[in-house]
Amino acid sequence: MMKDRLKKEIFEKIVEYYKSVHKPEQEKEFIPGQSRVNYAGRIFDEHEMINLIESGLDFWLTFGKYAKEFEAKLADFLGVRYVLSVNSGSSANLLAFFALTSPLLKDRQIQRGDEVITVAAGFPTTVAPIVQFGAIPVFVDMELDTFNIDPNEIEKAVSPKTKAIMIAHTLGNPFDIERVKNICDKYNLWLIEDNCDALGSRYKGKYTGTWGDIGTSSFYPPHHITMGEGGAVYTNDPLLKKIMLSLRDWGRDCWCESGVDNTCGHRFSQQFGSLPKGYDHKYVYSHFGFNLKITDMQAAIGVAQLDKLPYFIKKREKNWQKLYEGLKNIDKFVLVTPQRDSDVSWFGFLITLKDNVGFNRNELVKYLEEHNIQTRNLFAGNMIRHPMFESLEKGKDYKIIGDLKNTDKIMRDSFWLGVYPGIKDEAIEYMIEKIQEFVKNH
Repeated sequence: MMKDRLKKEIFEKIVEYYKSVHKPEQEKEFIPGQSRVNYAGRIFDEHEMINLIESGLDFWLTFGKYAKEFEAKLADFLGVRYVLSVNSGSSANLLAFFALTSPLLKDRQIQRGDEVITVAAGFPTTVAPIVQFGAIPVFVDMELDTFNIDPNEIEKAVSPKTKAIMIAHTLGNPFDIERVKNICDKYNLWLIEDNCDALGSRYKGKYTGTWGDIGTSSFYPPHHITMGEGGAVYTNDPLLKKIMLSLRDWGRDCWCESGVDNTCGHRFSQQFGSLPKGYDHKYVYSHFGFNLKITDMQAAIGVAQLDKLPYFIKKREKNWQKLYEGLKNIDKFVLVTPQRDSDVSWFGFLITLKDNVGFNRNELVKYLEEHNIQTRNLFAGNMIRHPMFESLEKGKDYKIIGDLKNTDKIMRDSFWLGVYPGIKDEAIEYMIEKIQEFVKNH
């Protein structure tokens, strides 16, 4: 067929283009002091490009065959029953939280004014859905070894209004899932794992994101796999899957796939609310929902990226270990302790300055940036100190357990370096050399 012949010719040209344009860029020699050491970057080859172009040639554009394949492959990798792809990790967190506000959950439904335990040292969109809905985030302090939520402080945050815990695995390092899960079970709380920075991390042999009621992922370029933009939610609970599918797809009650009609066989024969009997089920809405679907072009890239994920995980672990071995003897730093019983798929290498070391975080970071080494703070540092909280009232719109002393230290004294698979060994050695050089001179 002409279509197949043309596709073959196009794909051959894509391979040629990749090998001529992108591959040389990825294989450039690292020149210390001249080459930029990025904290993250895209790792891809001709397979992602072929998938992307093929999806464009099909011109379905919206959620389609690649999206379905991606969801199935990710579910198989994680060992979960249901995966729903969405347009970003932030949307994944939004969808995960709002699922818990569904009336279908009855007495476990989160209502406005209910409380959700979380942390302030993280990315804002872990907390934003709680505030946007009108629930109350209750902030608990962090540990200064694993740099995750302090389990000893969680029960102090539990009140009769507490309905859920929603927290992330910091830079890939799992929080103490067993202790957090035990608290959730004791008080009948939902657990949302923000797994955006930890895809591929395991705790007691089981992937993070699959221990709680809902897990979330992000596929923005710095993350473990990329689609440019994109995300996912996952669960083993069929009711939560039903709710999230509805909320993701405009709030509709119908579960037909895009372009498909009358899957249930009762499209015009049911009664909903006070609508006329037989009202078209495709236009019945059971939730106030969103449109968070992914495009098939994004999913096409994700399908190819998933094949590389096991390699990405191993390379991140290797890069993290190289940095750790090179910096562990610097007595001015606190380095992360991997969570016990965990295999960590690291997102970044976190460094925290001890007190009174003779220099501050910004001086070290500025030195590294001037030497072409990219750095990042641990996201918001302490979220409640940002302008977005100035319009909220402490004790009413949000609560704090204790004084968040460790959270403030992370805000002042922590930063992280990249460990993504594209970082060459020479670049890691260069980072170690420049950090040692700075410390020696201060």
